[in-house]
This record gives sequence, structure tokens and C-alpha cells, in this order.
Amino acid sequence: MRRALAAGLVALLSAGTLAGPLLARPLVPAERRYFPYSGALPSCADPGVLERVSSQFAGVEAEYWKSELKIVSYDFIREISYRGDGLDLIPRRYCQAKGIFNDGRVRPVTYNIGEDLGFSSYGFGVELCVGGLDREFAYAPNCKMVRP
Repeated sequence: MRRALAAGLVALLSAGTLAGPLLARPLVPAERRYFPYSGALPSCADPGVLERVSSQFAGVEAEYWKSELKIVSYDFIREISYRGDGLDLIPRRYCQAKGIFNDGRVRPVTYNIGEDLGFSSYGFGVELCVGGLDREFAYAPNCKMVRP
């Protein structure tokens, strides 16, 4: 009984090991697809990107949380990763900054810039999370889901 169980386990493990490469998909860079991406994204400190981050945050605060909290300016802007999820996915630039808010507090702002994720897939799109203000835990824990 033990030998049959051990043989079955060995057969299962070897089948999984041999089938792995057969099931793997080819990694085709996003630039070589039928509808290719260019991979050209604005920098983390681009004024258009920071304006979009600020306006999206202010809009969500006003609409859903009935708050007048806004991002006044940014400091220590840095890139975390560029295409950190892989070459075959939508090109994204991952960024972090210190946001200075109109209540006088400084909070970490994590955001990513995605190609062709703007309105009607035109231009870049921004996804953001402010540390300590993710009230619904959409990007929990501590904005980790916005990072690569």
C-alpha cells in the first residue's frame, strides 16, 4: 500500500515538473503585439502626472468622503520601478512621493502611471494611494497593491 502511494506521488510530481514548461506561455513584449504599446511614459515628477494625481485625490475626497482635503505640493518624488510587473504587460511606471496636504500634514503618496489607461484608453492613466487615507483598504496593506 505504501509503495503504491509513494509511486503515485512520484508520478504526480514528475508529471507536474514535466508539464510546467509545456504550459508556460511565451513572453511577448508589449511593443511587439498586434496593438503595440510604445513604452514611453511620463516621468514621476512630470507636472501633468502630479496634477492628475492631485485632481483624482481631491475628487474622491470631495465626492465620497465629503472632505476638503487636497494635496498642495509634492516632495521627494522618486521612481520605484519601471515595468516591474514584466515586459509582456501594460507598461507602467511606479512612483512614490511625500505629499504635503492642506491640513499641514505630510503623507506618503504611492502612484503608478499606465500607458493608454486614460479616458477612453487615450493617454496615460494614474492609480494612486495615500498612506493613512486608504479608508476602504482597497490597496491594503499600506498601499502595497499600487506598487510592483
